Parts: sequence; C-alpha cells; structure tokens
Amino acid sequence: MRVHVIGCSGSFAGPDGAASSYLIEQEDAQGRLWRVLMDLGSGAFGPLQSVIDPAELDAVVVSHLHPDHYLDLTGLEVFWAYHSRDDLGKLPIYAPAPLPERISAVLGRNGDIPDGVTCAPFDHHALTDHQRFSIGPLEFETRAVLHPVEAYGFRITGGGSTLAYSGDTDACDALDELAHGADLFLCEAGYIEGRDDRFTGVHLTGRRAGESAARAGVGHLALTHIPAWTDPEIPLAEARAVHSGPITVVRPMDILEVHP
Repeated sequence: MRVHVIGCSGSFAGPDGAASSYLIEQEDAQGRLWRVLMDLGSGAFGPLQSVIDPAELDAVVVSHLHPDHYLDLTGLEVFWAYHSRDDLGKLPIYAPAPLPERISAVLGRNGDIPDGVTCAPFDHHALTDHQRFSIGPLEFETRAVLHPVEAYGFRITGGGSTLAYSGDTDACDALDELAHGADLFLCEAGYIEGRDDRFTGVHLTGRRAGESAARAGVGHLALTHIPAWTDPEIPLAEARAVHSGPITVVRPMDILEVHP
C-alpha cells in the first residue's frame, strides 16, 4: 500500500500546501492499481491533479464535514460532471450523510444535480460507526471519533499491510482500537500542549498522538494536520517524549510506503 500526501495543513490551507487529502494506492491480485482518495480539503484539488488524473479515481472517503476535509469536492464534482469522457459513471463517495446537501449549499442550488447535466456525478454512501466496506482490494473499518461534528477514523487493510487514519479527533478509545498494531498510523497533531489546553474534544497534541501510538503498538507514526502557525518540531518533540517507535512529520507530496 502507498499513500501520497496531497495536502496535510491543519484546519486551513497553508502557504506551503493544501489542507487534508491523501491518495491511497493498492494493487489487486490481477495487477490492477486501485486509487482511493481520503479527504479532499480546501486547496487540495489543484495539487491532486499533479499526482493523478482525477478521472482515474475509484472512490473518495471523507472523514468529516469540516471544510478543510471536504470543501474541494466541489471542484471534483465540476470535473466529474462536465468531463468530455462519457464513460466515467458515478464516482462513489463515502462520507457522513449530510454531504450532498452541504455541497448543494456551497454551490447555491436546490438539489444535487449540477446545471446542464442529467444525473449527479457522485454516488453517495453514508458512513456509520463500526462500518465495514471494501473498495477493490482495500478493506475499510470505521469508528466514530471525538470531534465537535460527526467524524470518523479508519483502519484500512490491503496487500497484507494496515494503515490507520485518525481523521480529526481528540484522544479516545476508538482511536486506539483503530490503530492497534497498524503498520502506519497517519495521525493528526493539530494542537500543542500548553498553548491549546483550553480546547477539549477537538484535536490531538503531538503528545496525545504519541501516547495513542504507544498504546496501540504501531509500526510507524506519521504526524499530520499541523497548522501553518505551528512549528512542526514542537508536536514531533512531544510525540517522541512518549513514544519510542519511528515518528515522522508528513509534508505535501510525501509518499508513504505501508509495509508489514
């Protein structure tokens, strides 16, 4: 399994990169390469096009409906609805149930069908807690995590390897369960200790991400969703203080290999 970091800036697009978006690639037994996009936050649709022709996407999975995780779906919708190819069909989108109405609201229309086309370009699948679904060779398991809106973390397996993705969350049992024994734990660290203590139930600090990784016994912790106003060395140091395994801070256009 391979993860392309399209965007990883926390809460909003930063001067050096877009908000959250990660392209997962996995070959199936017949050698076909499947491509699933995790989140498509503000500013991410542009750099996505430098990595892949969006018409080659097999599905999109959205962790929650904050703009830094879904807003650029509006650009993907335009691309998919008005593309010159007539064989694209509908693109599966796995997301919290309100997504269609949110996209319609952003675009100022009453329904989910763009003007001038005969059918909606997306096939929406509502996420729920403890859900399991497959996209090609990739198996997904969801857990509701701790965030101010309906939000999910994911455990993704394929090719004998396991990726855990936190989405946005504060520390919770569900996060530890998703990450248990994962080969790669892609985990947000949007806050830092001391500075953000007045906020609870929103984001992890580097320390709390490291503590979760240690409890879960992950192979590799990759810190993400760090805001542009935060020095990434701070959450990295926090995580290293409590977790002895390999830790990196992801950056835009990184490629993460997920190995058992």
